[in-house]
This record gives sequence, structure tokens and C-alpha cells, in this order.
Amino acid sequence: MLNTIQVTGNKDTRSGFGDGILEAARKNPHIVALTADLAGSLKLNGFIKEFPDRFIQCGIAEANMMGVAAGLTIGGKIPYTTTFANFSTGRVYDQIRQSIAYSGKNVKICASHAGLTLGEDGATHQILEDIGLMKMLPGMTVIVPADYNQTKAATMAIADYEGPVYLRFGRPVWPIFTNEADFVIGKAQRFSEGADVSVFACGHLVWKAIEAAKILAEKGISVDLFNIHTIKPLDEEAVINSLRKTKCAVTAEEHNIIGGLGDSIAQAAAKNCPVPIEYVGTNDTFGESGKPNELLTKYGLDTGNIVAAAEKAISRK
Repeated sequence: MLNTIQVTGNKDTRSGFGDGILEAARKNPHIVALTADLAGSLKLNGFIKEFPDRFIQCGIAEANMMGVAAGLTIGGKIPYTTTFANFSTGRVYDQIRQSIAYSGKNVKICASHAGLTLGEDGATHQILEDIGLMKMLPGMTVIVPADYNQTKAATMAIADYEGPVYLRFGRPVWPIFTNEADFVIGKAQRFSEGADVSVFACGHLVWKAIEAAKILAEKGISVDLFNIHTIKPLDEEAVINSLRKTKCAVTAEEHNIIGGLGDSIAQAAAKNCPVPIEYVGTNDTFGESGKPNELLTKYGLDTGNIVAAAEKAISRK
């Protein structure tokens, strides 16, 4: 199956969001877009041009934006809030918890520039805790798509999904390798079947995991490879079935290993099928300024790290 994965281009995932919200808005007149002074960075220019009356510029007032969005749902609107992931979560956690999650408001919190691949803006903007923050909120759905196509598909899908959603995507140009039609909220996407080790990845690290799986295949190691684009609700059936087969796992994410995808996989394993698990992610640290791929390498989030983690997990069986 790995040999059938084809790269059809290269594009940033935030552009998938921009194209997705525009297409979704054409189909659903209730969708409105809000931003905190970052319309250009979130690729909203097409939406603004076509639907100027459905766009709200909140300025650099992220907490207020969340309150406005919560209020809009009362009138039947489907608000998409947009800003950087750091400002979409850490800066406004109280407003999200109290005004959106607690009352189950139908707000779509759309967060760009997440993780180390934000790059040169440095540690203050490279939030690596946001998945954990958001998945802990009762009723919050958390989605981390892998490429442009999947981000576009997810942006459109959440319009018809009732309840609060956190949609996380990024800044850098990245390979496009998924099919939009394959995206289903809450359903893991399998890229290869294998019996030696399970690899569960999300976001930009899915492509790194695909590269790693090809290297492992050359070494005679077969990988059960999954794109866990929906962190919550987790596709536990797919995860547990894989773990029961391979008896070991690797998780890969552009996030702190504390609180992210790895913790979700480990919890599912502990309850159903305890196995050795190795984690690829940042290890309880902040990031720094630098080029995206160089940062992934420095912090242990590249292809080689996934290969090494898989070999270590197998050795621990």
C-alpha cells in the first residue's frame, strides 16, 4: 500500500482551510468567519471578497472573538474563529471553556501556525500544548489533518458536525498525498497494513511516518500505519485492533508527548491491550526560532526518529 501513496503537489495546510471555508460557505449560508487581525495569514481573502457580510474582523481581541462566536450560535450561525493556534487556545482558554465548551456551542475554532513548523516566529508562538488543552474539554472534538486536501475536507465536514470543534493546521508548504473523499471525522485512515509495529501519526508527522514506513519496509519490517486525524473522539476500534496484531506501537506528533496523541493512544492501550509504546514528539520543552524542517530534526520529530522508535518498540515486545 505504501507504494500507492503519491504526492500530487505541495501546499500549506492553511490554504486548505481557506479554500475549504469558502466552498463550505457557498453551500451553507449560516457559516460566518471571524478573525483576530489575521485574515491574510488564515487565507480568508477569498471568503471576504465573496461574503463580506459574513465576515467579522474582531481585531487583536481573541477572547472577545470567542465570546462573539458563542453568541452567534444562539441565532443559528455557524461561526469559524481564526487565528494562530497559540492565540486560539492558550490566550483564550477561559472563554472557550466557559462560553463554548460548557454550553456545547456550535463554534469551530480554527487554528493555524501550530507546532514547531511555525518556524522563525519562535517559542512564544510555537504552541506545543494545544491538543492537550483542547481534548481535555468535555464535548470538544479535536481534528489535526495531515495535508492540504485533508484540511480542506475537514474544514467542510465540520460545518455539518454539531458541537464545538478544534481544527489544527499549519504554516509550511507540505506534500499533498491524501484524497479529500477519504476523510471522515472520528475514523482513522490506514496507509499500510503490517504485523510488526503500529505507527499512529497526526498532522505534519503523517508524511514523516510514511517516509519512515518505507525505510522500515526496506529493512523487512512491516508497519501498520495510521493517520489519526481525529484525536478526539479517538477511533479506538482501529487502534486496539492494530495493537492486538502488532503488540507494539509508535506515536508521532508535532506536539508535546505529554497530553497529545501519544497519551490518547497509551490510554486506549492501557485499558484494552497494554503494549510497549515509543513516543515521537517534543519532550516537555518549548521550541525556538528556526527553519521548520531543521526544528523538526533538532527536536527529534523527523523520519529517522520514527524509524528508530519503531525498532526500539519492536525490541521491547
